[in-house]
Amino acid sequence: MALPSHLPWPWGSQRARIAFAISNALEVSLPECESLPGVMPRGPLPQTLSVQSLDMHITENKQAHNTSMYKNSSLIVRRNKEFLIDILFDRPFDETQDTVQLEFMIGSVPDENKGTYITVSFGSVKTESSWRGRLLEKQGNSIRVGITPDVQSIIGRFSTFAVVVNETGKRRTEKNSATDFYVLFNPWDPSDQVYMPNEAERQEYVMNDVGTIYNGEINDISFRSWNYGQFEEGVLDACLFILDSGKMPLMYRGNATEVARQASALMNSIDDNGVLAGNWTGDYSSGTAPTAWTGSAEILLKYASKGGAPVCFAQCWVFAGTLNTFFRALGIPARVITNYCSAHDNGGNIKANIMLNPDGSVNRKKTRDSIWNYHCWNEVFMKRFDLPDQYSGWQVADCTPQETSDGLYRCGPTSVKCIKEGDLSYSFDSRFVFAEVNSDVVFHQFDKYGNSKIVHVDTTYVGQLIVTKRPNTNGYIDITLNYKYPKGSAEDKRVMQLAERRGIPKRKYSPLPDAGVQIDIKAETIKIGENFTLTMNIKNQTSQTSTVSLTVTGCAMYYTGLTSSTFKLENYSSTVDAWQTTPVTMKVQAAEYMSFLVEQSNLLFVVHGQVNETGKSVSAMRVINLRPPELMMKVTGVPQVGRDLMVSVSFQNPYNFTLKNVQLRLDGAGLTPTKVKSYDQVAPGGSVQYTDTITPYSPGRKVLIGCLDCIPLSQITNQLEINVVN
Repeated sequence: MALPSHLPWPWGSQRARIAFAISNALEVSLPECESLPGVMPRGPLPQTLSVQSLDMHITENKQAHNTSMYKNSSLIVRRNKEFLIDILFDRPFDETQDTVQLEFMIGSVPDENKGTYITVSFGSVKTESSWRGRLLEKQGNSIRVGITPDVQSIIGRFSTFAVVVNETGKRRTEKNSATDFYVLFNPWDPSDQVYMPNEAERQEYVMNDVGTIYNGEINDISFRSWNYGQFEEGVLDACLFILDSGKMPLMYRGNATEVARQASALMNSIDDNGVLAGNWTGDYSSGTAPTAWTGSAEILLKYASKGGAPVCFAQCWVFAGTLNTFFRALGIPARVITNYCSAHDNGGNIKANIMLNPDGSVNRKKTRDSIWNYHCWNEVFMKRFDLPDQYSGWQVADCTPQETSDGLYRCGPTSVKCIKEGDLSYSFDSRFVFAEVNSDVVFHQFDKYGNSKIVHVDTTYVGQLIVTKRPNTNGYIDITLNYKYPKGSAEDKRVMQLAERRGIPKRKYSPLPDAGVQIDIKAETIKIGENFTLTMNIKNQTSQTSTVSLTVTGCAMYYTGLTSSTFKLENYSSTVDAWQTTPVTMKVQAAEYMSFLVEQSNLLFVVHGQVNETGKSVSAMRVINLRPPELMMKVTGVPQVGRDLMVSVSFQNPYNFTLKNVQLRLDGAGLTPTKVKSYDQVAPGGSVQYTDTITPYSPGRKVLIGCLDCIPLSQITNQLEINVVN
């Protein structure tokens, strides 16, 4: 029930109004004394018992609740797990005669029916409550009680009041921020929605405050460390501020599905002034380049300190890294996923269309679909009460703004198992995620009259590899089979048929006859500024000699698959004997591509050709991710809490052009707040030498992350593991 109607506004019944408390920050002002209904004392209430103080046992409770790592002076507990409070009175407590209540409130409109007002009673008069309480011990004028928040409790910061109840009324303690406490999701408890049974996975997906985000491209996987920093000072409050800024009703904040759904919208700024402003233009002069960030804590604290002004700028891994921090801070197991060759299906037809000119070169204006080198999203682990049991577990949540869902730019949560089984009728956004990992790449070629026809279909290019960080190591796990069955298998065909019955458009093209010839594009690992050779191995899988005419288009490309400009176009012809493979090589000079490079330095090569004897088409694509120069880092000193360490960072410009607007970032959870150093320019052959002192403030395995970012180079990173002792 709601709070008693005899209490003054805003406590009483609101009569014909429905109030949804939407802010954890707003609090109600409580009267110190209350008269019971029908009892009007002529003077002050008798002070037969008085509360002197409350002891929240912060250190002991935090250890028991796995929250000691939070740099927060308040108590932090988890749902459905008991925590201790000592209540000190002015005399011994007599449980046969005395009654004391603990009131726990969140928001400005406390309501028992909405879970924002909880009362737990001890002594002679008992009241029903969704939270459990036990009188554990009496000693002198003090009692120790155990409080267990409900397993579906709202997540957030609660205020605590002790209320002495007698025959005429109540006397309440004053508001005291020292007795405020936070309630989080509890992945250790089997009854909690986010329960995760494996301890090693809990340590990785809830407690690890640094991670690895994979990038690069399918043939040259690279990575960068990311400081999640969910335990850093102010980060938990910043995460609650995000929910307040998004006006998410408090009563829904105990449901992990609702929290994930709202967070995927609130992390981007398009609809609701969310945390991060996305930017893929290459112009970041009014903010920080996405490639320059080293972690989430800096972003979240900046958003909160600016009162909810979006932080500039982000791309997919920044969105995913920041959302991962949000989930872990609230106690929801979460991890960052990288999908290599990820389709962005603008047409909603599970096809990524590549348009070719009559000469076989790529028509950049007509090619609207894109295949990202990689795309990062999040998975969160939870039970889905709104889905059949088999679809609980890992759920996709993607806050990178790509398409709208229910009117907002967001995606998920959607069950990974739903994606794998093609059961796409369940919430939320399963069709979009299914397309990201299952789209066909369809090559269309225009004739000289502007008519197009399908000349090649690749059913294996998209979603070739899906990875995430392996627990307790720096390597990755291949989780591709979590999302899809092996291509061409009986299960894969069954899934595609079910997906079509669930609303995926049927493919309107008939399978093309096999050309009997395949092209495999090879290249070595290449650094920016190097000349290299592209090798196209033409495999003749027929019993006849084949002559193949090829057109090779080389484009500078953003990691999202969009091309910026064409820098090379060449034609080749090769005769290949039956059942043989013949290599065709193309020399690529640095002078040809350097002036066209865009951020992350990707080159796309599209090869399209025709078998002269049969007229059948062959096509292939390959992305080359050019590696940046190295960033050198060194730490000297003994890694100990409270003891200074000397950090040296160095970089040399190996190019014959000047690097401008150079920004160097140093970051490490438990080691140092984010440090930023800027340089106007670094001349050809010039160097950056940066030395600073850091003082570790938390023991254990830590990672110091360095990142140098500038025009035209980006994402020059390095990291050092440091074991800090007490």
